[in-house]
Amino acid sequence: MKSEYDAWYAENGEYRQKVASDERRLAFHLMPKTGWMNDPNGLCQYHGVYHIYYQYTPFEPTGELKLWGHYTTKDFVHYQDDGPVLFPDEEIDAHGVYSGSAFIEEDTMHFFYTGNLKYFDRDDYDYINSGRGSNTISFTSKNGHDFTEKQLLMTTDDYPEDMSNHVRDPKIFKKDDTYYMVLGARDHKSKGMVLLYQSKDLASWTYANRITTEEPFGYMWECPDVFELDGQYILTCCPQGVPKDGIDYENVHQAVSMKLDYDFETNDYQLKDMHLLDRGFDFYAQQTFEDEQGRRILIGWMGIPDADYTNPTVEAGWQHALTIPRELCLENGKLIQKPMEELKQLRQDKSQKAFSKECGAAFDHVVYEAEIDFEYCQNMELSMRKGITLSYQDGILTLDLGAFGAGRTTRSVKVTELEHLQIFADTTSVEIFVNHGEEVFTSRMYQLEGELKLAGSCAGTMTVYTLDSFIIEDKEK
Repeated sequence: MKSEYDAWYAENGEYRQKVASDERRLAFHLMPKTGWMNDPNGLCQYHGVYHIYYQYTPFEPTGELKLWGHYTTKDFVHYQDDGPVLFPDEEIDAHGVYSGSAFIEEDTMHFFYTGNLKYFDRDDYDYINSGRGSNTISFTSKNGHDFTEKQLLMTTDDYPEDMSNHVRDPKIFKKDDTYYMVLGARDHKSKGMVLLYQSKDLASWTYANRITTEEPFGYMWECPDVFELDGQYILTCCPQGVPKDGIDYENVHQAVSMKLDYDFETNDYQLKDMHLLDRGFDFYAQQTFEDEQGRRILIGWMGIPDADYTNPTVEAGWQHALTIPRELCLENGKLIQKPMEELKQLRQDKSQKAFSKECGAAFDHVVYEAEIDFEYCQNMELSMRKGITLSYQDGILTLDLGAFGAGRTTRSVKVTELEHLQIFADTTSVEIFVNHGEEVFTSRMYQLEGELKLAGSCAGTMTVYTLDSFIIEDKEK
C-alpha cells in the first residue's frame, strides 16, 4: 500500500496544487493536504515531540479508504507533515485503518487501533449485527515513524456475545499495576456503551465490565476516553442517536463528558454530570492525552459524521480539519476547555476598544483572536463576519451562521451570566470559548468578508489580535 500511495502521489501534483490554492484553506488548523481528514488518533508527546496521527483519505474528499496520516510539532505552531504512515495492508485491517490511540511506557510507544473488515459473501448482511469485523490491533515504535509488525489482539468473536459488530476505537489508561482499555460499543439491542478490558502486559486482554447509562443514551458510543483530573475520573465519548432535547443534542451525533466514579476492586461505578463538550456544528471524535508537563490536552475532529450540512471545500478536493489543541482542567467541579498557551505565539497586531451601554466596538478582521471581557451584559449581538452572529438574549447564547453555514443554521446554550468570550476565527472556521471555557462552540463557516462588531446593552473591553498561520514543512520535500 505504501508503494501504491507513493506512485499516486508522484502522479497527482496538479491535485495538490488545486487544493493548496483554495482560498478557504485554514491558516492555523491542521488539514489534509488533499482529500479527507477525520478523527485524531494516537495523540501523545514522546521525547519532547508531539505526535498527531489522524484518519486520512488522501485520494478523494469523501473518506472512503481510511489510512493514518501524521503531523509532528514541538510548539503547536511549527509542524512537519509526514503524510500517510499506517495503511490497511493486511487481512486484519483490509477495509480501513480505523481509530486508535497511543500509550507510552518504558521508552516505547504502544499503539492500538481498530482494523475494519466488511464481508461480501452474502446479500443479507445488515453490517450492524452481521457482515462486519472489528479487530483490535497493536504495534509499537521507538520514534513514532518506524513501526513493528501489527499484532492481532482481539476479534469480533472475543467481545461479549450480546455485542453487535460495532466495537471499536481502543484507548488505554493505567491504574496502579493494571492496564485498562476502553472500546466504544453497540449491543444487539442498539444500546450504546463502553467495554472495559484489563491487562498486565498490554498484550493479553480480558473483559472486565461494560459502562453505560441505566436508560439508553444513543445506540453507539464512539471514541471513548477515560482519564483522571484532580483525582476525578472523566469519561468522554461520542454517543450516536441521542434524540434532540430543546437546545441540547441538536447535532446528529454528540460529544459528551461524564464524571466516572469507579471502584476497580468491585467494578461498581456511577456516571454523573453529563455535559455536552461542544455546542457547535462541527466537533466530534475528541481524544485526550497527558503531555510531559502533566497537562491534559484535547484535540477534536472539526467535522461530524452523517450531518445534513456540507462543506463547499469538497469542490476543491479536500474536507475537514482538526480543532485547535485545548487544555482540560476541573474548576468548581466543571470540566473546562482552554486554548493552549502556545497559541499565543500566533498573535500579531493588537487592537483594543472599550464599549458601554448601546455603544459598539468594531474591527475589520478575518483571521483573528478576540477576547471580550464584560463588566455586565444584559443582551448583545456580536457580528463575527458579515451575516454571521453570536447573540445573547434572555440567558441564551446563540450562534447564527445565516446564509453562510452551507446548511448549518443556529446552535444555542443557556448561560446564566455572560462574563467572557474568547473567539478564534480562521478563514472558514470559528471556535468560541464561553466564560473561560465552560462552554464551547466549534463550527465551519463560509463567509470570507470580515466584520467584527459588537453592540447591545453591555459594557466591557474587546481585545483583538490578528493571527499568523501555522508553519508546516513537508517531509516528502
